[in-house]
Amino acid sequence: MSKFTKDWEIGGKGIKSVLRPKIPLRQKIELATRRLEVQLQYLDGALNRLVDRDKTLFSKVVDAYSKHEVQRANVFANELAELRKMASFMMNSKLALERVVLRLRTVTELGNVAVTLAPAARVLQSVRTGVTGILPNAEQELGDIGTLLNEIIIEAGISEGMTPDFEVAGEDAMKILNEAAMVAEQKVKERFPELPALKAEHIGEFESTG
Repeated sequence: MSKFTKDWEIGGKGIKSVLRPKIPLRQKIELATRRLEVQLQYLDGALNRLVDRDKTLFSKVVDAYSKHEVQRANVFANELAELRKMASFMMNSKLALERVVLRLRTVTELGNVAVTLAPAARVLQSVRTGVTGILPNAEQELGDIGTLLNEIIIEAGISEGMTPDFEVAGEDAMKILNEAAMVAEQKVKERFPELPALKAEHIGEFESTG
């Protein structure tokens, strides 16, 4: 049995392992996967709350337009625009994390752990940076999961005798993020209705009389 196979399946042995048993890489990856899935559920819940809020604001915009209350409609429309920016970010983050989870699941079937997980760790760090100040609980948990992934990458690299190419990892991470952004943009368009065409006309009237 190779050193990597031992680390992958049963963890290390020896005096250090007896005092502080080494968790097998497979179990660490499964743990990281489960924790990320919890964060995905959290993001999904936050996104659903934004959708509900969007429906309420959208109704207010339509109602204000129907009553020709231009200034009121404009206030609601601006709030709606900010909310949709947040929803787009949430969708983007969710899709990016889904791709990280996919990588983690795939790596349970492959030997090249370090190379496969390095881009995933980069994506996770990017999402964590994005949620800073917005979702504090998610920020903390994603930071902890990122630390766990980095530990896995280091251990796997030692076992495999291989160091991941971080330049390539960065390029792969950017591809994942860009793909998630494109899909998120489409999904947001599908999920949120467009504002009435009347908006441009009324805002123009409001600006010309303001």
